[in-house]
Amino acid sequence: MSRLLLKHVHTAVTCDGADRVLNDVDILCEGGRIREIIPSGTENASPDGEKEETEVFDCSGMICYPGLVNCHHHLYQVFSRNLPQVQNMELFDWLKTLYEIWKGLNEDTIYLSSLTGMGELLKNGCTTVFDHHYVFPENSGDLLGAQARAAAELGVRMHFSRGSMDLSKKDGGLPPDSVVQSVDAIMKDSEALIDRFEDRSFTSMSRIALAPCSPFSVSGDLLRESAVLARQKHVRLHTHLCETKDEENYTLEKYGMRPLAYMESLGWVGEDVWYAHGIHFNDEELQLLADTGTGICHCPVSNMKLSSGIARIPEMQTLHIPVGLGVDGSASNDGSNLLEELRVSYLLHRLQSSEKAPTGYELLKLATMGGARLLGREQEIGSIETGKCADFFLIRRDRLELVGALYDPKSVLATVGLKAPVDVTVVNGSVRVRDGRLAGIDEEKIVFSANREVARYLQDQ
Repeated sequence: MSRLLLKHVHTAVTCDGADRVLNDVDILCEGGRIREIIPSGTENASPDGEKEETEVFDCSGMICYPGLVNCHHHLYQVFSRNLPQVQNMELFDWLKTLYEIWKGLNEDTIYLSSLTGMGELLKNGCTTVFDHHYVFPENSGDLLGAQARAAAELGVRMHFSRGSMDLSKKDGGLPPDSVVQSVDAIMKDSEALIDRFEDRSFTSMSRIALAPCSPFSVSGDLLRESAVLARQKHVRLHTHLCETKDEENYTLEKYGMRPLAYMESLGWVGEDVWYAHGIHFNDEELQLLADTGTGICHCPVSNMKLSSGIARIPEMQTLHIPVGLGVDGSASNDGSNLLEELRVSYLLHRLQSSEKAPTGYELLKLATMGGARLLGREQEIGSIETGKCADFFLIRRDRLELVGALYDPKSVLATVGLKAPVDVTVVNGSVRVRDGRLAGIDEEKIVFSANREVARYLQDQ
């Protein structure tokens, strides 16, 4: 198996338990894992005559960070972003309008939108992508299979989800009839997809979660049965929760409970559960999350665009609630850039919470080890340590936009931010971005094919 040697890394921000920053080190990767990290010039890290081919990178003048972990996305939404008819809507009206477009999804749309969104994520330092896919129109084909093809071409570490909806408009939900399914059909397909995509190996490039969409688009039966199957199959559970006041009013009116109490009644708390957004929790609910180890994916840009609110991240940190970072859907973010999410989160919480806000480095840890914890992979990804998966990205220190900004490399990505793609992204020991461009794949071809599919997909809108 080929090896990768990063020589003379100027600075490695490890995000490990000791928060180490290493200077002038060599990082040797083999079999998709970090074999050793040693001072530059040490003989052991040099190619030693073994038969394996070794690719050598001169990383003089570069900073190395752990690969970012995106814990909530909707890749299919890449092809419905920046649409004028939804720009000033809040969540419920926004969803009702866009479902009429999303009901036209097919394999080509999923494949090309996944290439586009995950390609952008890779170019901005993200190495692990969780996608919450819950729209399965009738006769739309093998949608997760299309995502898998895109992930394999890009070389990204993929966490799929079998999302689902069973409440249409006629049942009191938001989506049209053509994108909902019966509980029996969903559960049968969920089990088949777990068997197909769940790889429990250490360097696995493919895992899956069960992810019914939200309390206002799925039934209690679907939530309950999904929780039972997930625990039988040892996979994780994910859904949207406490994103808006409309959702809170919905569950109070329909079930007589606040959203978290409703989910708790159906078995949806625990270390194998994480929610997207988690904005409108009260103090008692935050304590329940802490006591049960239930996690939250923070999506600040989407929350701002849809006027949903600001998650209580400082309080969650104080209570040691597991928190990661996500870009959410491209149609509620209009991009797939976790580095942008880092800086926006930093500024948003400084504005809201002043000295109680998370530091720039604390937010980097949310985007790395925090995300790894939500996905159940903190032993494998999220930090630069010997034995872990070889997932990281590198940026050059001599960029014009970083002049005078590198006295604190641990915080700079949040406090100053990065205004262009990273220089190198490595996933599982393979270089996937080189000189700021996707490696081994034709970006211009992706752009052409994706734009052509967007025109077809939106032609009747």
